[in-house]
Amino acid sequence: MKRIEIDSLSELTRVAESIIEELGERRVVLLRGSMGAGKTTLVSRIAKCLGAEDTVTSPTFALVNQYEGTQMRIYHFDFYRIDRIEEVFDLGYEEYFYSGDLCLVEWPEKIEELIPDSVMEVRITVGDGEERIFEIE
Repeated sequence: MKRIEIDSLSELTRVAESIIEELGERRVVLLRGSMGAGKTTLVSRIAKCLGAEDTVTSPTFALVNQYEGTQMRIYHFDFYRIDRIEEVFDLGYEEYFYSGDLCLVEWPEKIEELIPDSVMEVRITVGDGEERIFEIE
């Protein structure tokens, strides 16, 4: 496990670069953290590091947003508002998770039984102010 502590959200690019370096063959990244922990902001930094010029917004209502990076396609999921696992089946999650494209997943707690075996987990703990602790495994 890798642990990164930051004092300011301006340091998120360093965290994003570290996540990209640690990916290896994994293409599904689970982002675990409380509301307001900075999951979507982290996704925006990862997308930018991968060459995406899109504006990253939370896909809370659409469930998934797509960004085109110069290195790979990025899918950004937010499962916060799902009420039934069938919504994720209707979305066709398998096509995304097993596509070889990068899938960044907010609120994976809602879909635990659908998560592939080989994933990266990023746990975000909020400290005082903008302090954050990232545990990457």
